[in-house]
Amino acid sequence: MSGNGPAKREMWLWDKVLKSAVYRIRGSVSASNYIQLPRASTQSLGLTGRYLYVLFRPLPTKHFVIHLDVSTEDDLSGVAPPRTRWICLQLDLRNVLMFYLSRHYSHLKSIRLCASLLVRNLYTSDLSFDPAVTVAEARHAKLSVNPMPREMAFQVPKGESWHDRYIHIRFPSDGSKAPDEQVEKRCTPPEAVFLGHMSRRPPHPVVFGKPLLSSRSPVTQTSSPTLSCQVLSASSRLPEVSLTCRYPEVSSVSVSSIHGRCPSAWDEVAGGRHVLADKSSGVPMALEDIGSCKLFLPDPVLRLKGVIGFGGHSTQWALLGMVSESLILCCQEHQSFMALWTKDGVAIVYPCHAVIIVLQIDTGQQRFFLGHTDKVSALALNGSDTLLASAQVQPPSMVRLWDFQTGGCLSLFRSPLHTICSLSFSGSGALLCGVGKDRHGRTVVVAWGTGQVGLGGEVVVLAKVHTDFDIQTFRIAFFDETRMASCGRGSVRLWRLRGGVLRSCAVDLGEYCSLELSDLAFAQALDGHCAPSASMLFVCSQSGHILEIDHQRMAVRHVRRLLPAQPPDVPLTEKQNFSVGSGIAISSFSVSTATCAVGSEDGYLRLWPLDFSSVLLEAEHDGPVSSVSFSPDGLRVLSTTTSGHLGFLDVPSREYTVLARSHMAPVLALSTEQNRGQMATVSLDHTVRIWDLATLQQLYDFSSSEDTPCAVAFHPTMPNFFCGFSSGAVRSFSLENSGVLVEHRRHRGAITSLVITPDGRFLFSSCSQGSLVQCSCAASQCCVLRVAAHPGKNLLTGQSDRANMVCQDGRPNPNILAVSGDSCRLAFVGPSKCMVTVVESASLDKLLHVDVSTLSLASNHLDWALAVCFGPGKSGHLLVSTSSNKAVVLDAESGHVIRESTDRTVTVWDYPTQTDPSCQVYIGHSEPVHVVAFTPDQLQVISVGDAIFLWDILATPERDGSDPEAAPVHEAGSSVGQLEDLASGASGLPRQQVPIPSQASPPPLSTHDRLLEGSTGTFSASDEEGLCDESHVSEAFLQGQAPAPPVLVEREASGAGDAPRDSAKSSWTHAELPSHHSQMSEWSLQSGKAGLPTRPDSYKHFTPRYKASTRVKSVSFPPAGREQLRLKAVVGYNGNGRANMVWRPDTGFFAYTCGRLVVVEDLHSGTQRHWLGHPQEISTLALNQDGQILASASCCGNTAARCQIRIWDVSQGLCRHLLSHHDTAVQALAFSPDDEFLVTLGDYADRNLALWSMATCELLSSTRLLEPVHGVAFNPWDANELICVGTSAITFWLLQRHGADTSFQVHREPVPEELGASELTSLCYGASPLLYCGSSSGQVCVWDTGTGHCFLAWEADDGEIGVLLCSGSRLISGSNTKRLRLWAVGVVPELRRKGSSARSSSVFMERELTLDGAVVSASFDGGMDMGVVGTTAGTIWYISWTEGTSTRLISGHRTKVNEVVFSPSESHCATCGDDGSVRVWSLASMELVIQFQVLNQSCLCLAWTPPSCGLPEQQQVVAGYSDGTLRVFSISRTAMELKMHPHRTALTAIAFSSDGQTILSGDKDGLVAVSHPCTGMTFRVLSDHRGAPISTIQSTSKEYGDLGVEGVELWLAASGDQRVSVWASDWLRDRCELLEWLSFPAPTISEAPGLLPPSLAAFCPWDRATLVCVGLGAHEEVVFYSLRQKQVVQKTPLPFFAMSLSLSPGAQLMVVGFAECMLRLLDCAAGTAQDFEGHDDSVHLCRFTPSGRLLFTAAHNEILVWEVTGP
Repeated sequence: MSGNGPAKREMWLWDKVLKSAVYRIRGSVSASNYIQLPRASTQSLGLTGRYLYVLFRPLPTKHFVIHLDVSTEDDLSGVAPPRTRWICLQLDLRNVLMFYLSRHYSHLKSIRLCASLLVRNLYTSDLSFDPAVTVAEARHAKLSVNPMPREMAFQVPKGESWHDRYIHIRFPSDGSKAPDEQVEKRCTPPEAVFLGHMSRRPPHPVVFGKPLLSSRSPVTQTSSPTLSCQVLSASSRLPEVSLTCRYPEVSSVSVSSIHGRCPSAWDEVAGGRHVLADKSSGVPMALEDIGSCKLFLPDPVLRLKGVIGFGGHSTQWALLGMVSESLILCCQEHQSFMALWTKDGVAIVYPCHAVIIVLQIDTGQQRFFLGHTDKVSALALNGSDTLLASAQVQPPSMVRLWDFQTGGCLSLFRSPLHTICSLSFSGSGALLCGVGKDRHGRTVVVAWGTGQVGLGGEVVVLAKVHTDFDIQTFRIAFFDETRMASCGRGSVRLWRLRGGVLRSCAVDLGEYCSLELSDLAFAQALDGHCAPSASMLFVCSQSGHILEIDHQRMAVRHVRRLLPAQPPDVPLTEKQNFSVGSGIAISSFSVSTATCAVGSEDGYLRLWPLDFSSVLLEAEHDGPVSSVSFSPDGLRVLSTTTSGHLGFLDVPSREYTVLARSHMAPVLALSTEQNRGQMATVSLDHTVRIWDLATLQQLYDFSSSEDTPCAVAFHPTMPNFFCGFSSGAVRSFSLENSGVLVEHRRHRGAITSLVITPDGRFLFSSCSQGSLVQCSCAASQCCVLRVAAHPGKNLLTGQSDRANMVCQDGRPNPNILAVSGDSCRLAFVGPSKCMVTVVESASLDKLLHVDVSTLSLASNHLDWALAVCFGPGKSGHLLVSTSSNKAVVLDAESGHVIRESTDRTVTVWDYPTQTDPSCQVYIGHSEPVHVVAFTPDQLQVISVGDAIFLWDILATPERDGSDPEAAPVHEAGSSVGQLEDLASGASGLPRQQVPIPSQASPPPLSTHDRLLEGSTGTFSASDEEGLCDESHVSEAFLQGQAPAPPVLVEREASGAGDAPRDSAKSSWTHAELPSHHSQMSEWSLQSGKAGLPTRPDSYKHFTPRYKASTRVKSVSFPPAGREQLRLKAVVGYNGNGRANMVWRPDTGFFAYTCGRLVVVEDLHSGTQRHWLGHPQEISTLALNQDGQILASASCCGNTAARCQIRIWDVSQGLCRHLLSHHDTAVQALAFSPDDEFLVTLGDYADRNLALWSMATCELLSSTRLLEPVHGVAFNPWDANELICVGTSAITFWLLQRHGADTSFQVHREPVPEELGASELTSLCYGASPLLYCGSSSGQVCVWDTGTGHCFLAWEADDGEIGVLLCSGSRLISGSNTKRLRLWAVGVVPELRRKGSSARSSSVFMERELTLDGAVVSASFDGGMDMGVVGTTAGTIWYISWTEGTSTRLISGHRTKVNEVVFSPSESHCATCGDDGSVRVWSLASMELVIQFQVLNQSCLCLAWTPPSCGLPEQQQVVAGYSDGTLRVFSISRTAMELKMHPHRTALTAIAFSSDGQTILSGDKDGLVAVSHPCTGMTFRVLSDHRGAPISTIQSTSKEYGDLGVEGVELWLAASGDQRVSVWASDWLRDRCELLEWLSFPAPTISEAPGLLPPSLAAFCPWDRATLVCVGLGAHEEVVFYSLRQKQVVQKTPLPFFAMSLSLSPGAQLMVVGFAECMLRLLDCAAGTAQDFEGHDDSVHLCRFTPSGRLLFTAAHNEILVWEVTGP
């Protein structure tokens, strides 16, 4: 060990906390004060332990550095806070290297600990220790963790916690997992903070816990205290940041408090949590309770669509003078305006503050490079458009290298420069040069080697040199990458890089040595290439001089001076004099082969010939030109101005096109207008600008040289807008004639906010002096109605007036005024900044006064309000944003406080979530975000900071409330509070999807499916519910609108067109495929070495739903013909399957799967047949060509070692053959066109392709594929050809048979380059010889099967296409974006014949429908006019393209069904589920007629009014939810009548009293509440079962008087602790007496089965004085207990523990459901039992109808309806 500096002299120190000796390392310079292991740098420690543990404590407020040398260098550095603790730093060296550099860890070579910190010791190990657990604790508790060895553990005083004294930092977050696996964030006691650097590999989306700020893509993850959160790992990212917090009740860390402190890398805040500021990226990261997450989908919910703005940042250093031989430099910072052409000249690259934008000139489409955390100061693009370099301002300047084509960041490194002024790439991209200043103001030139970056290598510094001369421009010569040139103040230098040394030589300028040289350019020859001897160098100056320099001779050949045009009275002889007069100040210069472009300070862009004889062309700008650049073809000249304009001059046409405009100062406010799709912005640059939101182009520009606009608001109905100014004036401008309509000056201070009521009646304005003005703006002439001023006097009359006023604030704030959606209320911050006032908008009468001055956790100051906003629709919510970054939601009952950072971010909350609302945080702005707003159409979000960002909302709508055909929302009366209206049109919340084309698509849930004749089925909404609509007719179809055609991408390939198939034969390979008795093929041997397979990122692959239940291998079925139960109907469709629905329109055959059942349904009569036999969940179906054979495949499981394929006879419904070959799951089935063969495709884990003979059902051949395959199809014209599509290729198989042997010719074609990294996920044949393939990126490509080449592709969707169907000239695509699209492809055969010369837009989308889930199966008729489609939501839709409608055929609950109840008349039944829905079904046909939906809650229990409530208006359903609320729904009025909140925890059981006048409800804490359904009041709470969840509540009338208690009814409650209580009650007299208390013995948990059964009890229908009980007891049995005899009278043994129980009121029958997927029917009179199966999961619910004729059973979301046939 070696030391240096004070660290060597004062090394030992006794630490009182650790009670041991430690090393102290201190000194002013970290690099000079350190301890190094080993002593010599040539030696190596050779430590191979995976984990490095460093026990240290930073010295307060000091920097510290830990330097590791592990075959690459990784620095950890930071600044300690004023208070520090001892830290155990655990580094997983293996994963650090693999994670960020893709290198394998060998050993630790050396470590250097630099000042300033204390170190106890460090060590390496292959074990991951838990420092908080001692050896004794681990042995005593038998923990499965590695305790910290005694020699290395921190001492903890008795009675204290390790985490209260020390900190554990683990990096990465989970070293036990591979870098490509997911990293799970766990909520465990220790606090952990993780450090690290940005990777240099291409980035991928990274998920962070809120409010963590990323320097890359705006991707986030949300938190909640209940669900575990997973973070996707990627090869390139900021380090995983995970905090396991011991204080779950503490709110999130406020980032604003961090920025107000010293720039420390470590800061201890809020309950012991820590904040880490990564100095390498400059991104502040807040650590909080992210140990558990509540998912906010979709993730991300926003996508950056467009940016309005232009300009980066530049720093110029000016020499002011010399004092005592010392230079005095002045640093001047300003915006820089730079732009670059791409190589093909179709796009330009330019910065907008921290974002880099690639703009397509022809389409206006923008592409973004996100990652910089401060303004971009320099850009450079190499000659082949593969590498883009960018630098940001924040010192020390960070440089990023991007893959220009993909947008990925290849490398992020810290430059040795304090600031970078310019970057220059060589043509090949192997050399990058940067010029800037160091921290002392000296000019530095750095040359980096970047040639290996694209291959995974690093950026290396080739040379660095300090200079004393000024450099304004630096460029690498295009003809020689080792030569460069620079110019600056009085200096032109030529540079040469040789032998790792960068040298320069000055050009003798002679008398021009004092010129301010501004730019330079190398001349080009006519062929675009120039030899060094022939090239010239042009240098321009601020005085108009242009120097032509021979860089070989290093001499000035010509000097010219450009003079401005003279007035007409000046003699012509003086006009061309280049030696006198004031020259044109040239700021930029660009040279083409024949002309040069000059940009000057006078705002002109001029084109000159190379001899500068005369001006060829000039274009005038509205500001000084900052840069000019010729396009690669020399036909366009790109120009930028200091006023924020970007455009180009087309030389042949002499037309100038403006590409982008920008405000030159911060934007203060904005307003959007719906009718014309416009946005108005006001800025400190004294302008008001009107923008087109569709094109992001500026439409109007209003400017005022003296008065600054401060606020703006569009009129909702008229074509004008209002603008408030700093002088206090409010003016109305007309958009039709661009004139001022009216002006009033009732304010004495600058206008701070403007707002107009949605109905357009009133305009409200506030000023910095606190006055509030109300104007009438219903007419074009706006008049002032009322003024509320600070002194309390009316400014119109001078008399005393009401004192309603806003707070006095000198800064414009558009959000201190807000109007409710109904235009009835006005809210504002005032009269002080700590108060929020709500008034009536017409009379200004005060309605509410709220004080928000609560203490902030981040400071000792009072909190104050910053902004107010009304909640969506009729929610009655008022949102207040405060100075401590809180968003307070105020309503009639309570408020919710959400802490979140808003600095430089855009935060999106899941507003309907009432508790722990989740959010997502988006970065991109380099300055604080001042304004955010939804666009009027609710499809986008606008954020304003340094620039204007437009974000697309990607969420899928639960309901589109703006649909004019949607059914009205049924609301409760005012006595029970307001219902939440989530209709997007009225709420101000996003509608969450952009429909293409704009047509009304069906919502996720429809009003009714197939209504019975004469019925009026309706859906009703309640509370947070989204109303379910009826199937709609497409609006675009009714209006006859046709969507815009897609963009076609055509691939030129040899052999395209009509070439014969033989032309491609040379690329085919011969593969012998073995028969079933042969050895495995070579493919299987190769893939066997690949390791464990991973699931492809494709929804096309089937994944069995996880089940905790286990099936019994054998079930004793009753004899045929003597079954007492017959399966009558199945409710639901397995949306988890793939291609698991078939329909033949010619025969009417319709079949689908539900669990392990094949359901064959007659669509006309609704009758069903059920084919039972599969042991596990069915994955897919296939119907042969003649419709007589159906093949079904199920996955493997505990009762089936291999997948089972059943061959069914359709006519008889019998299984003819049973096939078995695949090991995990069958992905697809396909019959040959002659029905001779069946091909079966295994999933990604199985990867077997098997060919079967349908004549003998024998396996002909099988092969194991090299990669996962997503789909397979036979050629409809050739039974010997089939095609597979997979992850990287499409495979053509030609079947060849030689006697008993079978072989294939195999030809693989890679995925077309036009699809990028996409995978082919679906396929279908079109007209011969066309094959259509869908991709994971939403493209459809067309292949010529004759030549095996792809010749056409187009963008068909935004997501993965999983279903393709083609017939004639129509193609149907279905994707995971829930879209079903109909395409006209009749022109495709013509495009195939044209080959690469074809350019057509005739492939267009005819229709589009949006369904309720991803499309997984589809069948259509031959004309593609009508069809049937299945989705992942468990719904089957009937589609009619002719009518443009979708009607639900089959539907069910998406998640677990929790209860089934019946109406007394048995006309209807109701079900509830975890999806929050209550569904009412017609019992005769099982048609869905009503649905009540509550969002973000689970409905756990349900009850129907008893027979005593016989009138239709008395028919009610009461439902209990997971948030403790209870809702009463009226069936006749299809509305929610009452909402109560009797419980604090989830309701688990509910029941009506026998007279229907009382509701009994139980929760998971064991409390039973008794409530009145009429008044909503809870008048009694019973806590006898406290501590165990209530599992059953049942009530019945008291029929026996000898039980010894008084009361009119009996009711019971059973809880999870095996206790049952029986009560006698008379609720009208407020009497309730305990009759019986039963406790049943239960085994210990370790002895109980894996799926714990509930405790269930019921009154025996044929003897109401007898209880029937089941549960987790000593034995598997049913217990009959007599209330009269007070003892058990009968026990009936069961084969397993019961999961559900029901007793028939009609006969002495009892049914019991088991976790083993079976149910048992017991005839209590005869003493017999029969077993039945059919479910795919635990039978957790059994319910007889009141008559006992039907039995409903449920397993997860499957509902089976049984008919009771006997006795």
